[in-house]
Amino acid sequence: MARRLGYRFVDTGMMYRAITCAALDRNVDLDDHAAVARLPSNVSIAMEPGAPDAPQAARVVVDGTDVTDRLRSPEVGEAVSLVSRVPKVRDAMVALQREMAERGSVVMVGRDIGTVVLPDAPLKIYLDASSEERVRRRRQELLAVGRDETLEEVRKELALRDEIDSGRAASPLRPADDAVVIVTDQLTLDDVVERIMEAMPCR
Repeated sequence: MARRLGYRFVDTGMMYRAITCAALDRNVDLDDHAAVARLPSNVSIAMEPGAPDAPQAARVVVDGTDVTDRLRSPEVGEAVSLVSRVPKVRDAMVALQREMAERGSVVMVGRDIGTVVLPDAPLKIYLDASSEERVRRRRQELLAVGRDETLEEVRKELALRDEIDSGRAASPLRPADDAVVIVTDQLTLDDVVERIMEAMPCR
């Protein structure tokens, strides 16, 4: 979408995964909310455009090191919801995301964009899929980077993340009341892009 519209792209989930990388590298106890809460003030996160022909629309740099290729690792996937549930972490990330949005037209993705980060966005899209389809897609992502997890392992990882994200006090996962909901099970990537283009207000 961002490439088609000529907008900047911000994947906020990658920002939370980036700070999770920092927590793991620094051996922060993820059950110590006070220690996790101190991370945003001590970690530098930058998002840079990916190459035009690259699969990633953006690269993520933490304290000067490109961590993009680590962000989808099982280690980070298992820990990210534990980090992102801490209110002070979310407050810091939301402030940074709003600052990014103020710089001009942007396609911003994440689990709380329409409800918390940008509640006045002119278009809010909530992409959904069945549990089995999400498991299948996630396993394909892992296989693409050489990680052969079983379907059951992937299912447990996604279920745990959903439970934490939906039940957290800060920015729980839910669609905005005025979001356009698109169920993507039977849709290709191009189909989804076309559905979103059809929903866009006049530009």
